Amino acid sequence: MNVLGVAIAVLVVVLIVLALSIRVVTQYERGVLFRLGRVIAVREPGLNFIIPVVDRLRRVSLRIVTMPIQSQGIITRDNVSVDISAVAYFRVVDAEKSVVAIENVYAAIDQIAQTTLRKVVGQHTLDQALADTDSINVDIRRILDLTTLEWGVEVTLVELKDIQLPDSMKRAMARQAEAEREKRAKIIAAEGESLAAAALGDAADIMMAHPIALQLRNLQTLIELGVDKNTTVVFPAPLMSAIGEISAFLARENASAAPYAAPTPEAGSIS
Repeated sequence: MNVLGVAIAVLVVVLIVLALSIRVVTQYERGVLFRLGRVIAVREPGLNFIIPVVDRLRRVSLRIVTMPIQSQGIITRDNVSVDISAVAYFRVVDAEKSVVAIENVYAAIDQIAQTTLRKVVGQHTLDQALADTDSINVDIRRILDLTTLEWGVEVTLVELKDIQLPDSMKRAMARQAEAEREKRAKIIAAEGESLAAAALGDAADIMMAHPIALQLRNLQTLIELGVDKNTTVVFPAPLMSAIGEISAFLARENASAAPYAAPTPEAGSIS
């Protein structure tokens, strides 16, 4: 009976030791193995055995982490106060460094991302911050990588998410955009007037070479006005030139009819 009790006790102890010795590392993790406080290995995914009490296995995820960077009050280079938020994507590339080199890698990246965001955006003007977001994202990522790679972490992407402007600046930008549109409209109208004036000059030269073209144009305009069924049409006409043409026409008619006019015979006297 005592032998059976001892066997059961030994079996229970063995099961407890096995339970404490078995560690499972998933595919997206790496296990940093500490033995008596010293790192001795980085365990790969799968079933791993450790020595209870002596060893400690710290699992580290290698998946990409999405970290929002909370809104930061930033003063740009042209002294405009803006609130900018962003989002950073990073992943652990060296499990041992991420555990040994820094205490809390997630909190550290959050803090350094905030300070880097303020530093980089503060070196740009407001127009650059609104238009050149791609270059700002690249600068932030490059500066972060210089520090985080020493912690075994790689920043894969940084994106500015939202830019909040003061209401007064929004109104000023709206007025600027409106003035810019008015300027473009005036330039386009002036270019149209220039082209129209050039076309009218060419038309005037053609009409000067062909006077009858002006009369045809006048008739065409009268036809277009007649479509509206107006009762009265006031149409400017070249009066002096019309009178001159009528006088010339009458003179030509009189000259052509003169040779055909026969003298009237007088009645003779009878002696």
